[in-house]
Amino acid sequence: MPEFWFESGGARLFGRKQGQGPTVVMLHGALANHLAALPFVAPLSSDHQVVTPDLRGSGQSRFGEALSFDQLSLDLEVMLGELGVARAFIGGVSSGTGVALRLALRRPDLVFGLILVKPIYAGAENGYSREQQEILRGMDSIASRAIAEGVEVLKPMYENLPPTMREKALAMLEGFDAASVVATSRFVASGSQPFEAEAELRLLRVPTLLVRGNDALHPAQISDLYAETIPNCVVEDASADVTVAIRSFCDATQASDGWCPEVEVAGGR
Repeated sequence: MPEFWFESGGARLFGRKQGQGPTVVMLHGALANHLAALPFVAPLSSDHQVVTPDLRGSGQSRFGEALSFDQLSLDLEVMLGELGVARAFIGGVSSGTGVALRLALRRPDLVFGLILVKPIYAGAENGYSREQQEILRGMDSIASRAIAEGVEVLKPMYENLPPTMREKALAMLEGFDAASVVATSRFVASGSQPFEAEAELRLLRVPTLLVRGNDALHPAQISDLYAETIPNCVVEDASADVTVAIRSFCDATQASDGWCPEVEVAGGR
């Protein structure tokens, strides 16, 4: 896939894009890069523009300072402008859902549809569950050693993955930056949330696809909260084929909206 770079908030950020048509942006989770999100949306590039960035502090978007949801979502806003995209489907998997959700709350005019695959965030008034806290503290205790010992300290975290997934995870690891690993891990483990109260979810006015979570890091209770609170939310079971669900959601949303081709926005290229 062709690569692109853009500047945002003092950082040089990386992404890949492919295809033409309505834009679908898919965001990876923590301690990963765009390769973790790509399989969910790559098949859509036959009739969509698929964009998979490395979030600030991940992959080739190196950044070793403090992170925030406002800055991460602003990076997406800048990226869309750089790509000349007026409105897009914005999605994320795991912790990437928080960035997608924050953009939809901040700039709903840029979000044609919101895609949340196995979300982990219940909002500041609820915070992480005890199980989530334990998992993320464990992750952070390992990742925090990266500057002193190198990013290879993350390898044990991938040992229990299926062989094919493990190979891909280890391949991603080769391009990681130690300071970025620490910054990202610290941010996710901090408990920072993309929204404060459940009431904010009720204010969402963009079509939303939710693929439910069902494990300790992606609790079913959070998916329940989203399904019950977000208006106009299409819910898919955790066992659903995510790519098929995304395509169906995009097709249905475009059909109901009378989609028109995207137009160039000021500054786009």
